[in-house]
Amino acid sequence: MRTTRTIRTALLTAAAAAAGLAVTALSTAPASAAPAAPKFLSAGQWPASLTPWTAGPVQKGLPEDGSACTAGTTPAAGTRHRDFRTELDTGARQTITVAPTTAKAKALAAELRTALATCLDRLKEQEPGLEGVSRYHGRVNVEEGAHVYSIDTSYPEVGSTDIGLHSVGRDGRTVTVLEWGQLGDLDGAPLKGFRKTTGTAVAKLH
Repeated sequence: MRTTRTIRTALLTAAAAAAGLAVTALSTAPASAAPAAPKFLSAGQWPASLTPWTAGPVQKGLPEDGSACTAGTTPAAGTRHRDFRTELDTGARQTITVAPTTAKAKALAAELRTALATCLDRLKEQEPGLEGVSRYHGRVNVEEGAHVYSIDTSYPEVGSTDIGLHSVGRDGRTVTVLEWGQLGDLDGAPLKGFRKTTGTAVAKLH
C-alpha cells in the first residue's frame, strides 16, 4: 500500500561540435534530425533546504518505485525521470513525458491533474486510519500552464505527519510532473518556492 510517506521515501539527468563544414551544410539541418530532448531541473533549482540538494541521473522510463498519486497515469513510452535528495528527510522527483501529439499531451496533463486532485481519497481507501488534507494552490502562468497541489497526511495513532507538494505543467507536446516531500506539514513546506520551481521547470523544458 502506498501513502504520502511513500512519496517521501521513494523520492530518494553530448553535444558534439563539427569543424570544417561547408557553408551550404551549415545552412540546412538534416530532415531526420531529432528535436532536442527536454531539459530537467538542476539540483539548485529546487526550494532551498537545510542541506544541499543532490541530483541523480536522468533515467529512461518510469521510476521503479512508482509514484503514490500518479501511478498508472503516465506512460513509460516517451518518459524520463530524475530523482533529487537532501541529507535530511526530504526528496523530490521530476518526470517528463513527450507525447506523440499536442492533443495527447493535453489529455495526459488533464489526467495527471485529476490523479493529483483525487490522490488523498484513494490513499485513505487503501490505508484505514490515515487522515489528511488535500489542497489546490492554483495555476502558474508559464507556457501552456502548470497547476500546484499539496497533500498533507498524518497517522494520529503514531503521531507521524508528511507533506507532499505536487505540480503538473505542459509546454506543447511535453508534460512534466514535480513531486516534493518531507516530514512535517504544509506550514513548514516551501510552497512559494515550489511554485517558482514549477515555473522554472516548465520554462526550461524547451
